[in-house]
Amino acid sequence: MAYSIVSKKSGKTYYLHTRETALSGGKVRRLFFFAGDIREGALDALPAGYEVFENERTGLPMLRGKK
Repeated sequence: MAYSIVSKKSGKTYYLHTRETALSGGKVRRLFFFAGDIREGALDALPAGYEVFENERTGLPMLRGKK
């Protein structure tokens, strides 16, 4: 089951995903994002060292490193 969170503002459910992308210097970067449906790259749990917060204006969930 994909990791999900419900927006406090809109009540919509979002699912956590990851994707790897190549940067111009040839390095590969892992990106995390939330989507309204389950797609390829869905994660079952939060990555270690990250926490979820909600954008107050838009209600969209986002990840940030724990302080």
